[in-house]
Amino acid sequence: MFAAGTTRLNSSGAACAASRSVIPSFDCPAPRCGAFFHSYRLRSRPRGRAARGKVRAIHRWCLAGILVLLTSVLPPLQAGEILEAVKSRGTLRCGVSEGVAGFSEKDATGRWRGLDADFCRAVAAAVIGDPERLELVPLKASTRFPALQARRIDVLARNTTWTFTREVALGLQFPAVIFYDGQAFMVPAGSGIAKPTDLNGATVCVEKGTTHERNLSFYFTSRGLSVTPVVVDSSREVVQAFFAGRCRAYTSERSRLAAARLAAPGGPASVEILAEPISKEPLAPVVLDTDREWVKLVRWVLYALIMAEEHGATRDNIEAVVAGARTPLSRLIGDHRAALANALGVKPGWAIRAVKAVGNYGEIYERNLGSASPLAIERGPNRLWSQGGLMYAPPID
Repeated sequence: MFAAGTTRLNSSGAACAASRSVIPSFDCPAPRCGAFFHSYRLRSRPRGRAARGKVRAIHRWCLAGILVLLTSVLPPLQAGEILEAVKSRGTLRCGVSEGVAGFSEKDATGRWRGLDADFCRAVAAAVIGDPERLELVPLKASTRFPALQARRIDVLARNTTWTFTREVALGLQFPAVIFYDGQAFMVPAGSGIAKPTDLNGATVCVEKGTTHERNLSFYFTSRGLSVTPVVVDSSREVVQAFFAGRCRAYTSERSRLAAARLAAPGGPASVEILAEPISKEPLAPVVLDTDREWVKLVRWVLYALIMAEEHGATRDNIEAVVAGARTPLSRLIGDHRAALANALGVKPGWAIRAVKAVGNYGEIYERNLGSASPLAIERGPNRLWSQGGLMYAPPID
């Protein structure tokens, strides 16, 4: 269970007050909702496990109430409205992380690089025709969904786990999985900690607004164990807190731990990532579920990148492969395919533009996360289905 000492960062409780006036069924009393948004300590041992669980449930429903409020205040979207807005604006607004190596991080020249950043470029190329007609908006985990609901961004590509609650309660769509991951722990090398249960009674750094908080609580509570979470408001700050010694371990997706390991003050060898995962983390781009045309477009851009790898089409040879009429990719051209492109809401050649902009899925992976990157993360479940992984695209016909 979570022990006393949890800390959260400040924000305003006004949104909860508003949600009570519009959505009274969320039962979001001001003091409790304020506790969710203000720094607080769970002085919970005298209150018991049931009381602590009730507090956490209230916090989750308060957040859900706020996000539902956003969709009730904003006018409903018309079919294809987001897609048409992107084309009319001539720029794709894509929400990304504040800086996670391999996914979305600025390099020395100020250019965003990473799997998520490249996916945003692929969508821009497919829709607008130019992968650089793009505004990448860095977001904290705690602000990513409100930013999407408020339509500050068109698509969220920010290490986001696809969950039932997020899809059903928050009105979101996760078009397809872009990276299969799992939550794990990073600890100092030589700490004597070999598996998660060895952390019983320890402090653990965790980022606010993520599935990691709930997974951490469930894992230890279900085993009759406890940890003291140190909840930090951003991906950068949580890493800094761990390296500053504020907690004995840091928990996140394995890929993010691998990225943080590169920045360890004592070098990568000074920390280690425990082998045992405690959750499944299927990461996916996120869009509003009120525009089905946009959902389909984002989904099939990702599938086009995967399909290109399946059939040996790369950034350099995609046009030749498609023109060769020897693979299913070739069925993306022709008059009837132009009609399908129009039905999708984009100009013909959208899939070719996406692959030419960033390469196929394998190229993107290796460049940002795999052997050609400092992270050198084994693809594992992110291999193609034909190579023992989970990645494949549905058929064209």
